[in-house]
Amino acid sequence: MKDFRNLKVWEKAHQLALALYPVTASFPRQEVYGLASQIRRAVSSIPSNIAEGCGRDGDREFARFCIIARGSASELEYQLLLARDLKLIQPEDYEELSAQTVEIKRMLTVLVQKLTADCARQPHPQLWLRPPGALGVSSRVRQVRAASSFEFPVFEAIDVA
Repeated sequence: MKDFRNLKVWEKAHQLALALYPVTASFPRQEVYGLASQIRRAVSSIPSNIAEGCGRDGDREFARFCIIARGSASELEYQLLLARDLKLIQPEDYEELSAQTVEIKRMLTVLVQKLTADCARQPHPQLWLRPPGALGVSSRVRQVRAASSFEFPVFEAIDVA
């Protein structure tokens, strides 16, 4: 388990969240449950997902939560653009906040690449995808198709006799 507070990307995401709350507080009252709320949810989701990923088991899960955080950053990037175009934030504030968001996205991309590269070097047992006969019991393999009008991939099922 990693301590998320030690990650520079988490710190930057946390600082961005702190910076955006007063900005959204100045939005008109009719935006309290609209764009202001969406921006706050998206910006708080970034450091939250990083923190949650740190508490999960292994680099694969951590990478997955970093990808979710990156998605929230992309969502925030658009919401900031929309707020600027609606004249809810000043253009210079938009430039600064957008640049911080893009930097966080880049940092998350690099972190995900590192985590997935580390995972690729580690063996990953896929217990549910064993070759036929690997269970040590007499078994016969049959082809199974989903009974549907849709075309699903064929997979092997193991009949234990």
